[in-house]
Parts: sequence; C-alpha cells; structure tokens
Amino acid sequence: MKTALITGASSGIGMATARKLASDFQLILCGRRTERLEALAEELKEKTKVHTVTFDVSDKEGVFNALSNLPENFNKIDVLVNNAGNAHGLASFQDADLADLEAMIDINVKGLIYVTKAVLPLMLPIGAGHIINLSSIAGKEVYANGTTYCASKWAVEALTKGMRLDLLSSGIKVTSIAPGAVETEFSLVRFKGDDSKASNVYKGFDPLQAENIAESIYFVVSQPEHVQIADLTILPKAQGDGKTFNKNL
Repeated sequence: MKTALITGASSGIGMATARKLASDFQLILCGRRTERLEALAEELKEKTKVHTVTFDVSDKEGVFNALSNLPENFNKIDVLVNNAGNAHGLASFQDADLADLEAMIDINVKGLIYVTKAVLPLMLPIGAGHIINLSSIAGKEVYANGTTYCASKWAVEALTKGMRLDLLSSGIKVTSIAPGAVETEFSLVRFKGDDSKASNVYKGFDPLQAENIAESIYFVVSQPEHVQIADLTILPKAQGDGKTFNKNL
C-alpha cells in the first residue's frame, strides 16, 4: 500500500483528508496536538495503518528529526500533503503585530520548505510521487489587512510552480490547491480565539467544508500516472473572488 504524509492533520482540512485517503493509503499524520492525532489514528486503524508524528512545521530541527526517524514500513512516501498553515490577525500592515507576521512566514512558507526538503529523500528513490501544497485564494489575489498572509500564500504558489519545474525529471507531480472560504478553525486562529468574530466570517452564505477540499485532494491524487493537475482553485458558490461574497444577511 502507498503512503501519504499529511501535515496539520489534527484538525480541519488535514483531518478530513486523512479520513478520505485512508481507504487507499497508509498514513503518516503530523501535527502539534498529540492527543488529537492519536484519536484520529484510533478512528482510522480499522481502515489502514497509521503512524503519528508530533512537531511544529516551523521547528526545523523538529521536522528533520521526526521525518528522518520514521519506522521502516513508513520510510517511502508516495504523497505529501503540505496542509499545515495559519493566519494570525487581520490588520493593516502598519498596525499588524510583527510576531503575527513572522508566524505566518515561519509556518506557511518556511514550514512548507522544511517538510518538503525532509520528505524528498523518502520520495525521490521511488521515481514517482506527488506533492500537494495547500495555497489559498489569497495566493491569487492580495486583499487589504491580509498583506503578509497573502504574501505567504503567493510564496506557496511560487514554490509549487518552481518545484514542478525542478522535479520534472524525477517523476514527481506537484499540485497547488487554493481554497476560498472554508469553515474550519482558520478564522478562530486568525481572530485569536474570538468565537464571535470567527463565526461572523461565515454568516449569510454556505462556506466550503473541510470535506470538500479533501474530496478535491483525493481527486487530484487519483488521476492516471501521466496526468498532473497543476493548479486547482475551489470557491463556495457564494464567493466571487478573495473578498467578494453574495451574502443573505
């Protein structure tokens, strides 16, 4: 059975993707919350083999230590889903907290680089494989008060395109998936646990759910070997672009 490694698997899109891929892959589930990872592994154990690894993608040493010490039956990786990411705050660039801006670059950009560099030695010997990077509609358009978050996701878009070129002769596919508004813990994190602000983001329309993105990831990895889906943008019906919604309020 092939192996898929998913970062940010303890919630949201990562968790939904683990559930969706469990029928076809053994799984390496990565995240910061050990208890959640272990609960998900327990849930999926009747479907597939699961190995859990706890680390923060922004911790370079932690990433490389964890992924260089995988069990023998998990040390060849066929699919990497770079899902871990975050948004911190929604403020103008001049007013934004510098620590928030650094966290977005450290996790969304540097974290993706660390994990991919750690996984490639486990993928390249196969002569095949698939890297899926979770971008965002914010990686296609810049909007006010999201400057650095958008910059981090534009970086993901550039990294994805560059990886696709650099890895072309290796047999490895590289895909960017760019969701619009998805109702997960994303807004709760962005607004630092403020439930009221987070819930207001999704009022008046039907947002995407984590399962919708997981279905798209499954579709991408299920294509014939000669088919590479380079870029997939997914919006709820009520969303026209990064900031335009048809809301019934």
